[in-house]
Formats: sequence, structure tokens, C-alpha cells
Amino acid sequence: MALGVVLNLDEKKNQQASIQKLVDLTKADMGRVNALILSKAGSDVEMIPEVANHLISSGGKRLRPMMTLAAAAMFGYEGEGHVQLATSVEFMHTATLLHDDVVDESDLRRGKSTARMIWGNQASVLVGDFLLGQAFKMMVDVGSLDALDVLATSASVIAEGEVMQLAAAKNMETTEDEYLAVIKAKTAALFSAAAEVGPIIADAPRAQRLALRSYGLNLGLAFQLIDDALDYGGSAADLGKNVGDDFREGKITMPLLLSYRRGSEDERAFWKSSIEQGNNDDEALQKAIGLMTKHGSIADTVQRARHFGEIARDALAPLPQSPQKDALIDVIDFCISRVN
Repeated sequence: MALGVVLNLDEKKNQQASIQKLVDLTKADMGRVNALILSKAGSDVEMIPEVANHLISSGGKRLRPMMTLAAAAMFGYEGEGHVQLATSVEFMHTATLLHDDVVDESDLRRGKSTARMIWGNQASVLVGDFLLGQAFKMMVDVGSLDALDVLATSASVIAEGEVMQLAAAKNMETTEDEYLAVIKAKTAALFSAAAEVGPIIADAPRAQRLALRSYGLNLGLAFQLIDDALDYGGSAADLGKNVGDDFREGKITMPLLLSYRRGSEDERAFWKSSIEQGNNDDEALQKAIGLMTKHGSIADTVQRARHFGEIARDALAPLPQSPQKDALIDVIDFCISRVN
């Protein structure tokens, strides 16, 4: 059984980080979001709610819709649209997970068998498409063209990111800049949209809308980089999937890129053999983790995540003090703290 390297960052703030403030502030509205999720995931086609509810009920934190609700409340929004937009955000996220698992041929998601393992690839893709359709219907119902534009654009960018990742798969010559472009599209775009639509429907000034956009984008980058580190330095319980799955799938991530570029000629030959030619058994995984430890690749990936986390924190700094602002700042610390 492959084991990751233990990450110990010795930061009390990170060890104590929590999203409890955000959960408490959005609890009432999240109850309405959850009810709407169940309603909109329903269909007379029996397989659709079965597949959708398998993933929807699998224990995700629903961080993105909570961000939408908090961002709207931060600017005094008192209507109903934030609940529909938050539900749209969660449906978009769920759809991308269903599609991702097919593309990555993943067996586990949040510790459970993926939908594709139970119902097959075709059902996973089609139910993902159904959820995207429901998301766009709710966006239209809200009646904000700006919010619709932001979320529709993010859906397109996410798809571009998926294709970019597919093109970069098993290519050890991928640069760090190219990889950051992939995760900016694939992961950070939805974080950014989830945060930005809150001030949009609250009719907040443009500067405040842009502040939330920057916050979400950089939080998303930090979140994905920590995921990259956890794939080699975490545990199956933390990940909800097997340690080293990125390695076995030939997925290019930041720790791998750093190790490849910092390695000797022989080490780079090992990476090419493992990633490009698929020689990635448990023994190869242990060697990979050893090389990452040698070159500090996991720790430096975490440092890059912290850098983007600080940009997210600075984006919120000029905004007026509020409980929602404090809660969104806590989310940054929580995302980084997952490496502990």
C-alpha cells in the first residue's frame, strides 16, 4: 500500500482553521439551497436522480454555494436570487465532477465508488449535462444578465481547462505557466464566478465585484495546489481517493513538474518512464514520493498555494468589515490547512 510523505507545517493558525463561521452564517439559506438541489435533481427518468443524488449526497462541503450566499449577504442582498445562483453553482460543480471522473477513469470520489463505476460512463456524462441544463434554467429565472454572463463564461472556461489538461496529460515538458493556466480554468474559474455573482445581484459597485472575483480566483488556485500536494503527501481518508491517483493516471501536477525540472538526467528519465510510458506501479510511486521529498517539491507546492492565498486575502482587505468578510478569510486558511 502506497503511503504519502507527511507534511508538518507547524502553524497553529492552519491547524485550527475552520469554515464554521461560513457554515453558521449561511445555514438558513443553505437549507433552502439543499431543498432546491433535491427538487431540481428530480426527473421522471429514474436514473437521473439516482446518479445525481449519489454524488450530491456524498458529503461534499458545498463550499462554492456557501461563498455565493455569503458574498451576496456581504453587500446587503435581500432577494431570493442568491439561493438559485448558489444552487446553480453547486450543479455546475457536480456536473464537472461527473465529467472529470469519466475523463480520468476514476474509481473513487469522496471515498465512494464513482457514478461511472456504478452506472457507466454514458450515464455519468448525460446526467452531468442534465445538471448543467438545470443550472442554466435557474440562472435565467434569476433575471440577472450579468450573473448569467459570469456563470456561463465560467462553464465555457472550465470546459477549456478540461481540454487543456487532456492535451497536457503525460507530457513532462509541460511548463509551470501552462499548468497554472490549466488549473486557473479548470478549478479557479468556478470559485471566481461563485464569489462574483454575490455582489452582482446585490448591485454592489464594480470595485467590490472585482474584489470578490480576485478573491475567488486566487482561492481556487490555492485550493487546487493543495489538492496536488495532498495526492502525494496526504492519506486516502483525507483525499476520498487513493494516494497517488494523479501519478497512476499520468496527470501532470505541480509537485511532479517541480521534481522533473529539478532532477538529474536519470531522474528525468524515471519521470518520463513513469508518466509518459505508464510504468507507475507502487514501487514507482514510492520512488516518486522520495524524489519529491529530496527536491522539496511538495513543500514548495504548498508555498505556492500560500502565495495565492495571500493574494485572495489582500483582495478582500479594502472591503468594509463584516461577519461575511471574516468568514471568507477563514476559508483561505482552511484550504491551506488541509495539508496538515
